[in-house]
Amino acid sequence: MPVLTAPDGTPLAYHLVGKGEPLLCLPGGPMRASAYFGDLGGMAAHRQLIQLDLRGTGDSGIPTDPATYRCDRQVDDVEALRAHLGLEYVDVLAHSAAGDLALLYAARFPARIRSLTLVTGRARALGIDFTEAHRREAAALRSAEPWFPDAYRSYEAAWAGTATDADWDAIAPFFYGRWDAAAKEHAASEVAQTNEEAAERYASADAFDPAAARAALASLDAPVLLLAGERDSGPLPRVAAEIATLLPGATLTVQPGAGHFPWLDDPERFTRTIRDFLP
Repeated sequence: MPVLTAPDGTPLAYHLVGKGEPLLCLPGGPMRASAYFGDLGGMAAHRQLIQLDLRGTGDSGIPTDPATYRCDRQVDDVEALRAHLGLEYVDVLAHSAAGDLALLYAARFPARIRSLTLVTGRARALGIDFTEAHRREAAALRSAEPWFPDAYRSYEAAWAGTATDADWDAIAPFFYGRWDAAAKEHAASEVAQTNEEAAERYASADAFDPAAARAALASLDAPVLLLAGERDSGPLPRVAAEIATLLPGATLTVQPGAGHFPWLDDPERFTRTIRDFLP
């Protein structure tokens, strides 16, 4: 397992999966160990996945200053990894909450981005986020599924701020395009892979300056792919389309039947979409 040292001295681990041209993969969660990527639905057969464990997650070290868990403070970690790898520029794939980190990295280091892929990516960095209404809209698409009544009651508890651990477990099916054995196994690993303290600090006050990020990214000279899941709520496909309007040359693809982890729902389609996009 290779390790580099962040500018503040924190050891950062990354995992090499597969062979080929490098694809730098930033995990979401927020602050979930990169192990949940697996081989990204088979992408490791086509590109070498460089999966960074963000500080305080997976095999990376705990920083001395917990304030450095803040999303914008981690941009330097991504740049340190690029320099450590000796790459002039990188193809970056970011999932979920790491969409914010990738956008901030692209805003600060635009010349280092060869391509940017946002897989069901958030864009609080640009002033766009999902809402409870978005969650309800996507949840309604699953009303015919057998697990829906109990899961929706738990979702209501989450929105009311009264959710128990059992409620959080019960809402997991909403994040997958199909609630099968693979999805259940994937969901079961989330708690152990997530640094809760880091997750709480990730999007804390002053992490984002949407006006500055929008201005910086308005001239980004790199192709951008936004891959949204048809059944996902964060972001909904129409919200992903709104994000795409803020990134020059961006392409939006909506994967049919997919939830928040589209490489699990239809690995072949997911892999084909990413391969066709990458340089």
